[in-house]
This record gives sequence, C-alpha cells and structure tokens, in this order.
Amino acid sequence: MFSLGGILNSLLQLFLFALLGRLILDYVRMFSQSWKPRGVILFIAEFVYGVTDPVMKVARRFIPPLRLGSVAIDLSFIIVFFAVQILAQLTHLIP
Repeated sequence: MFSLGGILNSLLQLFLFALLGRLILDYVRMFSQSWKPRGVILFIAEFVYGVTDPVMKVARRFIPPLRLGSVAIDLSFIIVFFAVQILAQLTHLIP
C-alpha cells in the first residue's frame, strides 16, 4: 500500500532529477552555443523544460537576479532546488 507522503516524495524526487537535467542542458547550451538537441535528446529536453519551466518562471518573478557589477546571477534555480529538497524531506512526516 502506498502512502500519500511516499507518492509526494517520489514526485518531488522526479522533479529534482528534471531540475538536474535542466542544469546539464543549460550548461551544454552555454558552453556549446551551436549545439541543438536532436532525436531522443530533443524529446528529453522538451520534457525537462516543459516540467520545470512553470516553476522556474514563478520563482524568477519573485526572486530578482543578484547584480555583481555588469553580471547578473540567477539565484532562482538554487532556491527552487533547495526548496524542493526540503519539501521532499518534509513528506516523510506525512502518513
């Protein structure tokens, strides 16, 4: 029998994997700007961005980038990542 906490924890863990996939895809795009996903990678990229974009857009609306001179660092990914990890740990309290 599955518990609600276990199901929520599994969903949050899958979301964490999607966030890690987004991080990898963003870094690949950053270091190789001419790279374009094709085939199975395109399907995976569409899925990862489709799952993570709504949450990241909401986070970016409330969390401004950190300005360091002419450079702006987007902290929303880090905050979302840690918030999801904390929520995943809190699901262990749900029966």
